[in-house]
Amino acid sequence: MRRNPRYDILFEPVRIGPVTTRNRFFQVPHASSTGYQLPNIRAGLRSIRAEGGWGVVCTGYCSIHPSSDGAPHRYSRLWDDEDVRNLSLMTDAVHEHGALAGVELYYGSSQGRNLYTRETVLSPSGIPVNTTSGVPLNHSRAMDKKDIKSLRGWQIDAAKRAKRAGFDIIYVYCGMRFGPYQFLSRHTNHRSDEYGGSLENRVRLLREMIEDTKNAVGDTCAVAVRFSTDELMGPLGMQWEDEGMAALELVGELPDLWDLKTFGESDSSNSRYSEEGYQEPYVTNAKTLTSKPVVGVGRFTSPDSMVSQISRGVLDLIGAARPSIADPFLPNKVESGREDEIRECIGCNICYSCFHENVPIRCTQNPTMGEEWRRGWHPEKIAPKTSDDSVLVVGGGPAGLEAARALGQRGYSVILAEAGNELGGRLVAESKLPGLSSWIRVRDWRVDQINRLPNVEVYLDSQLDENHIMEFAFPHVVLATGSTWSTALADRRNASFPIEPVVGILTPDDIFGGIQISGTVLIYDYDHYYMASCLAERLVGDGLSVIYVTPADRVSSWSEFTHDQWHTQKTLMELGCQIFAGHYVPSFDGEAVTTECKYTGRQSTISIDHFLIVGTRTPNLDLHEQLLVRGSELKDAGINSLTRIGDCDVPGAVVHAVYSGHRCAREFDEELASSNLPAVERAQLF
Repeated sequence: MRRNPRYDILFEPVRIGPVTTRNRFFQVPHASSTGYQLPNIRAGLRSIRAEGGWGVVCTGYCSIHPSSDGAPHRYSRLWDDEDVRNLSLMTDAVHEHGALAGVELYYGSSQGRNLYTRETVLSPSGIPVNTTSGVPLNHSRAMDKKDIKSLRGWQIDAAKRAKRAGFDIIYVYCGMRFGPYQFLSRHTNHRSDEYGGSLENRVRLLREMIEDTKNAVGDTCAVAVRFSTDELMGPLGMQWEDEGMAALELVGELPDLWDLKTFGESDSSNSRYSEEGYQEPYVTNAKTLTSKPVVGVGRFTSPDSMVSQISRGVLDLIGAARPSIADPFLPNKVESGREDEIRECIGCNICYSCFHENVPIRCTQNPTMGEEWRRGWHPEKIAPKTSDDSVLVVGGGPAGLEAARALGQRGYSVILAEAGNELGGRLVAESKLPGLSSWIRVRDWRVDQINRLPNVEVYLDSQLDENHIMEFAFPHVVLATGSTWSTALADRRNASFPIEPVVGILTPDDIFGGIQISGTVLIYDYDHYYMASCLAERLVGDGLSVIYVTPADRVSSWSEFTHDQWHTQKTLMELGCQIFAGHYVPSFDGEAVTTECKYTGRQSTISIDHFLIVGTRTPNLDLHEQLLVRGSELKDAGINSLTRIGDCDVPGAVVHAVYSGHRCAREFDEELASSNLPAVERAQLF
């Protein structure tokens, strides 16, 4: 197929200083939680983007000196020649597929704690050191002129190492309140010398570092600046319409490329609170301030949105992190006229959470992400079948859909039986919750792919029992029957315990089932993710009075990892929900709940109409247990394997279900598949 002519503009080469990118698709720097510790995994996940057609592929943040170590997170670094060899694995892999390789040189200042090196933290004004909890453990030291000179030297040394490592684009990182940005922002720069006070003074270090980097590598490497245009703090910090635009104009012609984004609660915002292209207001008019190419982000998933930004002169290059994770082959699909096959990012930010949990990056839509080297998984390729055996998949939720799709891609004859009248399982109901509409893409992409496979048949309204399965006698049966929300409560150690069944106890399944309720509902959340807060929003919208109780100290506490906790708590407060954080619910008698402060043990009684528990889920194992009871009869009937996947194996997030289904398909015909462990990085690399 040929690409649609309206997308031709996306495939124009763009000159970036001394180098040229083959198209306008730019995988911007983003964390992958691999760093110098996992160089092969890093090389694998970056090179797959180059193979998929991205013109530029960048690292995540790369420390330039031990006084900015990035710990506890896994980070890249360019401290010495060993790091040069380490990063060469990535650049070689990226260049093999014809893309440019970029490196984001990073100096954290007070945004880093130096937990690994224990070096003194340096900042413009000796401000408190940022911590995950937001409470400073110590201060940074205010930089003197010698320190500033040292920082410039570290940038030069790292840039030269980056050039030797094979990078084509080398960044000066002036964003996210790191290094030079702390000098630039009034919020963090309280100096009175030539590096403080006026904007011209505060931009001085950025100007010097750009010039230093260009002098060091600019003959063959492009120099880029990543710049946070707005701190989203109002007048307390940098604002795009004020000093953001002014700062860019002051140094607009110095680098070869501007990489623009925001900083704050809306940076990398998930789809629950932001739409595609949401950062456009913070880069508008950037191209009037510089003649150099501009790249920006906004979770672009549609090529039409990309074309719009370029045609209207907003951007020159389409920056992407999350869309390139969900579908590394997005550019190639557009170029070959297969844009309808793009595996669109749903904006859940599971990828973002991996940075905070210090595990290699993963994706709800793309189960191969992070497994390119570890398991040898490719997002577009999979080994062909090794037999003519047919497979019955029971359950059309995210796990069952992915298993059926991937098995079908391998060439197996697959029957997918869904008990309901619609595919999607939990996604059908959850995608109707406030802010989660894009999550249905997990289902829609897989259904579309399945519909293209003549060897996969789908049957709806097919409630199967063990007799049906014995009668059908498929050689292989995969159970993806999901899970059910429980009414159990949680104790102080987060262990669940049953509650006496009384009128008024509800679970999310009751709400999804269409139960009619009114009055006051208390939501008890010890799931700590999105479910309770989304239900609270919905019920308030239905006219109910909502009380939110959680043992955690914040609303939807785990959502801090997906970068939406702040938005979630703000939303519930604005909706008028009563919030009791740090409280357990030990009992409910049908009319009132007892709450208990986890710190003081003080108890209160609250009269309510309904008690909605959002905590644990129980696997739906009835069918599995019915089949196991048949024992040797299974073999006699011609059933050679019985496998559980997704929530009916272990309840988890949608990302876990999709991965479970995909792994089942990948390892379907391998002996002892359950013992197939991923490849392990060795300490000795060279």
